[in-house]
Amino acid sequence: MSPTSSAPVPGADAAGLPAAPEVVQLEVGLLQNFCEILYCPDTREAAVVDPAWEVDRLLREAAALKVRLGTILVTHTHHDHIEGVAELAAKVAESPGGGGGVTVIVSPREAAAFAGQPLTLRPPVDRGDIPIGRRGVRALDTPGHTVGGTCYLADGYLITGDVLFVGGCGRTDFRGGSTAELWKSLQRLMALPEETRVYPGHNYGSTPTSTVGREALENPYLLCKSFEEFRVLRERKRKA
Repeated sequence: MSPTSSAPVPGADAAGLPAAPEVVQLEVGLLQNFCEILYCPDTREAAVVDPAWEVDRLLREAAALKVRLGTILVTHTHHDHIEGVAELAAKVAESPGGGGGVTVIVSPREAAAFAGQPLTLRPPVDRGDIPIGRRGVRALDTPGHTVGGTCYLADGYLITGDVLFVGGCGRTDFRGGSTAELWKSLQRLMALPEETRVYPGHNYGSTPTSTVGREALENPYLLCKSFEEFRVLRERKRKA
């Protein structure tokens, strides 16, 4: 950990998780983005993660799954993760069975990205559970790539956005980025059960998903033994 941080408590973030939603991973757009549709197989309530591109395709996939999108989970507000949020929310609200529309879960430290848009925003609470039908995910505050980065933990898998990739991690030289905060966030994620499946925000690795255990053994950023070693590596490589 960094000189000013204590080590994360192993297992604390994963204790008492709700039942996990089913997950469908989709690669969209030209920047190798991943979106996920998370849904409850009992109620057919669903959430979508970071809808930036190909909104109509996401809606077709939701229709094929026979689910109703009621929640948008935002990992961070770089344009390649939120470009389609307003469009998707509007189309869901206009659709038959759109109900009360869509709630957008976004960190209050990044909510300004949606200023002036007719959206219902709700801040996540660190370690707070977000219901998706009778299932749910847990928000984890993971800044570093951006000031308000959020991962979403389910029982058995983790949506990491641009905090953690397969074989890599997010850049810290964008506005709001912090190498020290990213180091702490990655250490927090590495305290999760090793079998936890990792769903990253981009298809940058050798496989579309990984596990916490595999990343701990193979990811060069997670093999760093100290913050200083991580800082030198992260600030030398600007690929993510």
